[in-house]
Amino acid sequence: MFVEYIIKLGVVAFAASFCMSLLIVLSERWHGKLSYDHDLNGVQKVHTTAVPRIGGVAVLVGIIAGLWLFNEVWPEALNSTRMFRLSALIAVAAPAFMAGIIEDVTKKVSVKVRLAATILSALLASFALSATVTEIDIWGVDLLLLFTPIAVCVTALLVAGGANAINIIDGFNGLSSSTLILMAGGLGFVAWQHNDQFVMLLGALCIGATLGFLVFNYPFGKLFLGDGGAYFLGFWVAEMAVLLVRHPDINAWKVLGICGYPVIEVMFSIYRRKFIKKVSPGAADALHLHTLIYRRVVFAAVPRNAERPWQRNAAVLLYILPVVACCITASALFGDHVSVAVALVLAQIFIYVIAYRRLVHGRWSVPSLFHLGGSQESPQQQ
Repeated sequence: MFVEYIIKLGVVAFAASFCMSLLIVLSERWHGKLSYDHDLNGVQKVHTTAVPRIGGVAVLVGIIAGLWLFNEVWPEALNSTRMFRLSALIAVAAPAFMAGIIEDVTKKVSVKVRLAATILSALLASFALSATVTEIDIWGVDLLLLFTPIAVCVTALLVAGGANAINIIDGFNGLSSSTLILMAGGLGFVAWQHNDQFVMLLGALCIGATLGFLVFNYPFGKLFLGDGGAYFLGFWVAEMAVLLVRHPDINAWKVLGICGYPVIEVMFSIYRRKFIKKVSPGAADALHLHTLIYRRVVFAAVPRNAERPWQRNAAVLLYILPVVACCITASALFGDHVSVAVALVLAQIFIYVIAYRRLVHGRWSVPSLFHLGGSQESPQQQ
């Protein structure tokens, strides 16, 4: 019976998010001066027309309105404790969302400020929901996590890193939102396995609200998630992961495997920028895996179509999402034992690095995995 309520909650969140997304798209001529992504020449930009980047507003409205409407129609599904915890999570997400949405409108909020805001949201969640990681199945580290101040700080850094990881992969139509849906689905499945109804509720809200936005984002790119949406949803899914890791019979490596793609992307990006390029880890570049797929694979495989300029942008998702879906499914189904879960995480890292090397050098180059080179041609030069 509860699964039926979960489906209904997702549908209501989808409807609310869809309606808000439609309203944003239809009214863009009135708010476009503030909401448009006017910078079409940035190093990570591939779109050709200005598009509203406040899709995060639609997602937030989808979650809040969806939850309210659901509780009005089916009040028996949510007791006072669940409603309080759901409301508390939405409230503590405010710093992460506000920092992102202000950046979407003003383009003047630094990466450090956005990360600090997300850390604040994670700290608030630790106190409001007891959402604190106390074990990550690494000997020595787990001993340190027995001390609450250390555990809270580590949790805040992990959540902030996860939210930033979603922002990192938010480069092409449908990529970040589809990944979020798959991750929330994988975590929700694990929650169902262990009868964690609260995390199942979080997953339903996330999936429904994100799908409502995705209709307008993929494939045509009529609305962008923006930093507000990326940080908010990244925080939301990261909190789902933290709440699951608190279960004594769910190992952290299984959860990491479900969230593997964006985490690996952000870790490799930090390594590439800090130790290879010798620049700030927050510096923008066009060397993410999805960008290389766009430049090296899509431009060769998808002919340019002046009447459908969105086709190449949308094609990137078709190369990445099937692999991500397989990795998430494998971790969710087979990651119950720590050794298997670790192997699945290592397999994802191996796949990522090999694919990255292939894209950069145009050949398999295992001995030089950690030496970045290759041409830096732009799509126009190709």
